Amino acid sequence: MAYLDNIAVFVRVVELGNLSAAGRDMRISPAVASNRIKELEKHLGVRLFNRTTRQLMPTEHGTVFYTGAKQILEAVAEAEASVATLSGQPRGTIRVTAPLGLGRRLVASGIPEFHDRYPDIEVRLRLSDHNVDILKEGIDVAFRLGVIEDSSLRMRGILECERVLVASPEYIERRGEPADVHELIEKKHDCLMLRYPGSREFYWILQTPTGPQKFEFRGPYDSDDGDVLTGWALAGRGIVNKPRFEVEPYLRDGRLRVILQQTPPTPVQLAAVYPHKKLQDPKVRLLLDFMAERCQRLIREALSAK
Repeated sequence: MAYLDNIAVFVRVVELGNLSAAGRDMRISPAVASNRIKELEKHLGVRLFNRTTRQLMPTEHGTVFYTGAKQILEAVAEAEASVATLSGQPRGTIRVTAPLGLGRRLVASGIPEFHDRYPDIEVRLRLSDHNVDILKEGIDVAFRLGVIEDSSLRMRGILECERVLVASPEYIERRGEPADVHELIEKKHDCLMLRYPGSREFYWILQTPTGPQKFEFRGPYDSDDGDVLTGWALAGRGIVNKPRFEVEPYLRDGRLRVILQQTPPTPVQLAAVYPHKKLQDPKVRLLLDFMAERCQRLIREALSAK
């Protein structure tokens, strides 16, 4: 079992790029992670990493060994999943990721309840508005709002979510309410954009009489955190494009107002994506079922609240 643990550490170091990140992910110290890599190198008689000050890069031997090591761990996981299916006692660890706002509102708050139901399942949640490479980083399930383009992943649709353009009454009073999308562009309204390396949100897709169209907008500043954009909009700093369920409380109390209702943004799909093989894992299926029902219920409650 110690050899298998060493292989697991090696795989996570390759995937995450350094010992500290791998150690945190596996809940061991960097020193322990380093010792396990040294034990593995001693056993194999080769060096597995080229070490730099910031990152560990696999050597040629390490790259070759990673492919086989990954297959070994996947085979063990599949065997354990088969036993769990027969025994009716799923156990193990699930790595989950979600966008910041969605994750805080809908996913993170449900993890303790899920664990209460299934105490032998550990959930490790990572929240980020950046695109996460699910396969490279060993993620089991990713909850996403948006178009899913990676054909190497499976998708389970959860709910189609209405989106709205919103601004505060203070912003509308200061800048005027745009009559249409062309006025939004021509008068150079402050559009608050979600941006990060690799982001596709440099435009908004709006529903027009001739069908969905892409429009490029600009603003004085942007952020990689969707909740920061909402905060700026509440402070009267600009217009933001958000799923309605996220801003419904502010629409209800008047702190934000919907604009351009005749050309709203296209809806966004709330979905869970995961590697093909993960659907065979009973603990992953349990999490998908639990979170799908929870997200649907909480979103509908948020939209129907008085």
